[in-house]
Amino acid sequence: MDFITWAISPWGRSVPIHIAWYLIWVAVIAGLLFMIVHALYVAIFAAPKKFTKNDSPAVLAAVPERVPRHSLVARAFHWLMAISMFALLITAFLPKVGIKFDWVTYHWIAGLVLTASIIFHIIHASFFLDFWSIWPDKIDLRDAKRRLLRSIGKEAPPPDRFAKYPLENKLYHAVILLSGLAVIVTGVFMMKRVNTAGIFTRNPYLFGDMTWGMMYVLHGLAGVGLIALIMVHVYFGIRPEKLPITKSMIFGYMSRDFYLEEHDPKRWAVEESSPPQKGYAPSDAD
Repeated sequence: MDFITWAISPWGRSVPIHIAWYLIWVAVIAGLLFMIVHALYVAIFAAPKKFTKNDSPAVLAAVPERVPRHSLVARAFHWLMAISMFALLITAFLPKVGIKFDWVTYHWIAGLVLTASIIFHIIHASFFLDFWSIWPDKIDLRDAKRRLLRSIGKEAPPPDRFAKYPLENKLYHAVILLSGLAVIVTGVFMMKRVNTAGIFTRNPYLFGDMTWGMMYVLHGLAGVGLIALIMVHVYFGIRPEKLPITKSMIFGYMSRDFYLEEHDPKRWAVEESSPPQKGYAPSDAD
């Protein structure tokens, strides 16, 4: 079964025009299967977390009752991005499963909002936050190996507690970054083919049929991939053990107890006097 829908151009060439829409259901089923398998694994097989802890009394005394995690600007960006992402998925895929409405205008407006929010985030993260806090480091990789060995019954030292973002968050951030950039770049070019109220001059002949077709295919593949990714993101956001992280994206802080249990003050130092301005990423509820 071909995952690309093809057509014959006026010049008799076979060209791609979009993905096969059954991939929508493949993404939904994949997301549901991941959630079911993960929930069963955590409930039946997963051992309790065990970390290396050696906090000094001075370090413990310096941790406030409310540990700042996300500034108001970071939280506003996250929720604006979330709204625009849901709007994009709804306007893109509901018409393909039989719910018809005039979706094109809403879709490209949501796309512009997402694009602007991502550009803002790149600038904000690069110059005002700790840019490298969301990328895996040597300790993350070492501890991932330790957790894997311990999960299969092998001898290994306990891993250290996490920095501001666990490795799972960092990997999710990388994957959704690639998917989001693929959607945005192809979507901006695709706006040249529709009426955008004067924002872009319409020019459907900017590329040839084959290039346009591959662009639509890449846009569609990234879009259905985002269905599964966002399902997983929401799933982790509402899991009981992740709720403190989700609440921090609403209120801006997490409790002292959760911070000391899950996070290493040496890898993520916080101050009581002012909220930290380091390391926001769109995968924090994961």
